[in-house]
Amino acid sequence: MAEGANELEGRNALITGAGSGIGREAALLMAGAGARVIVCDVDEAGGTETVSRVGAAGGEADFVHADVSKANDIKNAVEFAKSHGGLHVMFNNAGIFPDDDGSPPDTTEEVWDLVMNVNLKGVFLGCKYGIPAMIEAGGGSIINTASFVAVVGAATSQIAYTASKGGVLAMTREIAVEYARQGIRANALCPGPVNTPLLEEFLRDPEKKARRLIHIPMGRLAEASEIARAALYLASPSSSYVTGTTFMVDGGITAAYVTPE
Repeated sequence: MAEGANELEGRNALITGAGSGIGREAALLMAGAGARVIVCDVDEAGGTETVSRVGAAGGEADFVHADVSKANDIKNAVEFAKSHGGLHVMFNNAGIFPDDDGSPPDTTEEVWDLVMNVNLKGVFLGCKYGIPAMIEAGGGSIINTASFVAVVGAATSQIAYTASKGGVLAMTREIAVEYARQGIRANALCPGPVNTPLLEEFLRDPEKKARRLIHIPMGRLAEASEIARAALYLASPSSSYVTGTTFMVDGGITAAYVTPE
């Protein structure tokens, strides 16, 4: 676990959605950089597995069950970090992408509310409880997972997801500006499509997959570890003058007009 070795030594990193995918990879990388990782997820089996993998690699991690849409769950997770040395990195990563999220006329109010509660309210709650803890610890880094869809539109509509990620992006900018002189950096990590179980299921249809891949200049999905490396950079002192950014890790999607054949 040499990558980013010791850059996060003596710091605590709380990662939501760390039971799989980007969150798990980030937990492994941040622990490898010396952080004590608080693994948060509603999936107890997945979260426990992440803790085991971190331990097997020589790192330190604890699992705290947390539904990010529940204020008390996030508050308890932050309190756990505070009681074990403080909170220095808050990676608000948890998110959902329901199958029945589509165009505005086709998306139910229930789906809209569910997506907003997890993807947007969950990030808000992480910041609500994380910011005071970070100020108490002398500052830190907030990383909020938005998406490339926060800055571009698509005819293959996913209106609730897109709107939630746009909200995360706007909220992150405001937090970055408000707390910059209190030692807190905040950045919106904006991945392109990532090869995770969540998206793999969605793109099982070859036609759906082909329609999306054609718009990616690199011609492939990202791997979760590639997004996690960006999160590690934003968490570390290497990005000490980076705040308020729309941090694109999208394989060139948002730069493209016509892609290679």
